[in-house]
Amino acid sequence: MLKWLTGKQPIPVWVIKQIDDNLLHLCGQGSIEPQAKRSSVIEDLHAGRYQGAVNMAGGGLVLNARLFAALVPLEALQLDEQGHAHWQGRRWYVAQAPQRCWTFEGRLTPQRQVFNDQEQLVSVEDVSDIRRQVQGATDPGQVNFDPAGVNEHPLIARRDEDEPSAPHRSSIRSDKWRGHDD
Repeated sequence: MLKWLTGKQPIPVWVIKQIDDNLLHLCGQGSIEPQAKRSSVIEDLHAGRYQGAVNMAGGGLVLNARLFAALVPLEALQLDEQGHAHWQGRRWYVAQAPQRCWTFEGRLTPQRQVFNDQEQLVSVEDVSDIRRQVQGATDPGQVNFDPAGVNEHPLIARRDEDEPSAPHRSSIRSDKWRGHDD
């Protein structure tokens, strides 16, 4: 009741993880507990300037607003029966961003999935850059062995290679454990 009297009751928002050309990666609903006047917080939300905590609906998870592309007051974004969003005078396709993507800092890509005989878009982490780096680095089925120490850091390289007159330490060690320590 006190929050209602002071005007600091939670502000329900749609949480958008990423905005593409005609697609919104939508996390779902959340709420913001304003620390300032409600009207100024709503103004900051519309302008995309809000900074602070976002309480995600259903689970009590609290995340930083910087993780998201937009936080939109509920009345400013509507979803229709076809699953499209109407926001900022435009119609958007919607991809549902699962909870594992909420804290992901990279790009998301939409993926089509069938659920209850209905096709929908689901956001997944874009790992194409990682895949390209791995494919460019090695050829599957081919292993290259370089001479010892060629591609190793100087602190990791064996020291006895630097000293050509040093006795081979592995043979000394192997005699001691057999009891030949004379």
